[in-house]
Amino acid sequence: MPTVFQGTVSVLGRTMIATIFFMSVVGNKIPHFNAVAAVMASAGIPQPQIMLVGAIVFLVVGSVSIIVGYQATIGAGLLFVFLALATYYFHDFWKLTGADQQDQMIHFMKNLSMMGTMLFIMANGSGAMSLDSKSSPNVSTSQ
Repeated sequence: MPTVFQGTVSVLGRTMIATIFFMSVVGNKIPHFNAVAAVMASAGIPQPQIMLVGAIVFLVVGSVSIIVGYQATIGAGLLFVFLALATYYFHDFWKLTGADQQDQMIHFMKNLSMMGTMLFIMANGSGAMSLDSKSSPNVSTSQ
Protein backbone atom coordinates (compact mmCIF):
# COMPACT_ATOMS: atom_id res chain seq x y z
CA MET A 1 0.00 0.00 0.00
CA PRO A 2 1.50 3.33 -1.04
CA THR A 3 2.15 5.88 1.68
CA VAL A 4 0.88 9.46 1.61
CA PHE A 5 4.46 10.52 0.87
CA GLN A 6 4.66 8.17 -2.15
CA GLY A 7 1.33 9.40 -3.44
CA THR A 8 2.19 13.06 -2.98
CA VAL A 9 5.58 12.68 -4.63
CA SER A 10 4.00 10.69 -7.47
CA VAL A 11 1.41 13.40 -8.16
CA LEU A 12 4.06 16.11 -7.95
CA GLY A 13 6.37 14.17 -10.27
CA ARG A 14 3.64 13.52 -12.84
CA THR A 15 2.67 17.19 -12.77
CA MET A 16 6.27 18.32 -13.22
CA ILE A 17 6.79 15.89 -16.10
CA ALA A 18 3.67 17.01 -17.97
CA THR A 19 3.77 20.77 -17.34
CA ILE A 20 6.17 21.53 -20.21
CA PHE A 21 3.86 19.84 -22.70
CA PHE A 22 0.65 21.42 -21.47
CA MET A 23 2.16 24.90 -21.22
CA SER A 24 3.62 24.67 -24.73
CA VAL A 25 0.05 24.23 -25.98
CA VAL A 26 -1.68 26.97 -23.99
CA GLY A 27 1.25 29.40 -24.05
CA ASN A 28 2.45 28.98 -27.62
CA LYS A 29 0.82 26.53 -30.03
CA ILE A 30 -2.81 27.64 -29.66
CA PRO A 31 -2.34 31.42 -29.29
CA HIS A 32 0.28 31.51 -32.09
CA PHE A 33 -1.22 28.78 -34.26
CA ASN A 34 -0.42 30.33 -37.66
CA ALA A 35 3.14 31.29 -36.71
CA VAL A 36 3.84 27.80 -35.32
CA ALA A 37 2.39 26.21 -38.47
CA ALA A 38 4.66 28.45 -40.58
CA VAL A 39 7.73 27.30 -38.60
CA MET A 40 6.61 23.70 -39.07
CA ALA A 41 6.25 24.25 -42.82
CA SER A 42 9.74 25.75 -43.00
CA ALA A 43 11.08 22.63 -41.25
CA GLY A 44 9.61 20.47 -44.00
CA ILE A 45 6.63 19.10 -42.10
CA PRO A 46 3.85 18.19 -44.54
CA GLN A 47 0.38 19.69 -44.00
CA PRO A 48 1.57 21.76 -41.05
CA GLN A 49 -1.86 23.03 -39.92
CA ILE A 50 -3.25 19.49 -39.74
CA MET A 51 -0.10 18.20 -38.06
CA LEU A 52 -0.24 21.06 -35.55
CA VAL A 53 -3.81 20.19 -34.62
CA GLY A 54 -2.64 16.60 -34.11
CA ALA A 55 0.29 17.78 -32.00
CA ILE A 56 -2.03 19.89 -29.85
CA VAL A 57 -4.32 16.90 -29.27
CA PHE A 58 -1.38 14.62 -28.43
CA LEU A 59 0.09 17.19 -26.04
CA VAL A 60 -3.16 17.99 -24.21
CA VAL A 61 -4.39 14.40 -23.95
CA GLY A 62 -0.94 13.07 -23.08
CA SER A 63 -0.15 15.66 -20.42
CA VAL A 64 -3.57 15.53 -18.73
CA SER A 65 -3.47 11.73 -18.82
CA ILE A 66 -0.12 11.70 -17.03
CA ILE A 67 -1.07 14.37 -14.49
CA VAL A 68 -4.25 12.63 -13.35
CA GLY A 69 -2.81 9.18 -13.93
CA TYR A 70 -5.61 7.93 -16.15
CA GLN A 71 -4.42 5.65 -18.95
CA ALA A 72 -1.02 7.21 -18.36
CA THR A 73 0.74 4.57 -20.45
CA ILE A 74 -1.27 5.71 -23.46
CA GLY A 75 -0.70 9.38 -22.64
CA ALA A 76 3.02 8.73 -22.34
CA GLY A 77 2.92 6.97 -25.70
CA LEU A 78 1.32 10.04 -27.30
CA LEU A 79 3.98 12.29 -25.80
CA PHE A 80 6.71 9.88 -26.91
CA VAL A 81 5.50 10.07 -30.52
CA PHE A 82 5.34 13.88 -30.33
CA LEU A 83 8.85 14.06 -28.87
CA ALA A 84 10.33 11.69 -31.44
CA LEU A 85 8.93 13.70 -34.34
CA ALA A 86 9.73 17.11 -32.84
CA THR A 87 13.26 16.01 -32.03
CA TYR A 88 13.90 14.73 -35.53
CA TYR A 89 12.48 17.78 -37.32
CA PHE A 90 13.60 20.59 -35.02
CA HIS A 91 16.77 19.46 -33.27
CA ASP A 92 18.75 17.99 -36.16
CA PHE A 93 22.16 18.93 -34.77
CA TRP A 94 23.87 16.53 -37.18
CA LYS A 95 23.14 18.97 -40.03
CA LEU A 96 24.74 21.95 -38.26
CA THR A 97 28.13 23.17 -37.13
CA GLY A 98 29.56 25.35 -34.38
CA ALA A 99 27.38 26.99 -31.75
CA ASP A 100 24.16 26.10 -33.60
CA GLN A 101 25.13 22.44 -33.51
CA GLN A 102 25.85 22.63 -29.77
CA ASP A 103 22.55 24.40 -29.05
CA GLN A 104 20.53 21.85 -30.99
CA MET A 105 22.41 18.95 -29.45
CA ILE A 106 21.40 20.22 -26.00
CA HIS A 107 17.74 20.36 -27.08
CA PHE A 108 18.09 16.91 -28.67
CA MET A 109 19.48 15.45 -25.43
CA LYS A 110 16.76 17.16 -23.35
CA ASN A 111 14.12 15.60 -25.56
CA LEU A 112 15.91 12.25 -25.41
CA SER A 113 15.65 12.34 -21.61
CA MET A 114 11.94 13.17 -21.81
CA MET A 115 11.45 10.27 -24.26
CA GLY A 116 13.12 8.05 -21.65
CA THR A 117 10.67 9.37 -19.07
CA MET A 118 7.77 8.45 -21.34
CA LEU A 119 9.16 4.94 -21.80
CA PHE A 120 9.50 4.64 -18.02
CA ILE A 121 5.85 5.62 -17.53
CA MET A 122 4.79 3.23 -20.29
CA ALA A 123 6.67 0.39 -18.56
CA ASN A 124 5.74 1.20 -14.96
CA GLY A 125 2.39 2.97 -15.04
CA SER A 126 1.27 6.14 -13.35
CA GLY A 127 2.15 5.35 -9.75
CA ALA A 128 0.36 6.10 -6.51
CA MET A 129 -2.57 8.49 -6.17
CA SER A 130 -3.57 8.05 -9.79
CA LEU A 131 -6.90 7.20 -11.33
CA ASP A 132 -5.29 4.08 -12.81
CA SER A 133 -4.27 2.83 -9.36
CA LYS A 134 -7.73 3.56 -7.92
CA SER A 135 -9.51 1.62 -10.66
CA SER A 136 -7.43 -1.50 -10.00
CA PRO A 137 -7.00 -1.82 -6.24
CA ASN A 138 -5.84 -5.44 -6.42
CA VAL A 139 -3.34 -4.79 -9.18
CA SER A 140 -0.06 -2.90 -9.11
CA THR A 141 -0.05 0.70 -10.32
CA SER A 142 1.39 -0.33 -13.68
CA GLN A 143 -1.12 -1.27 -16.32
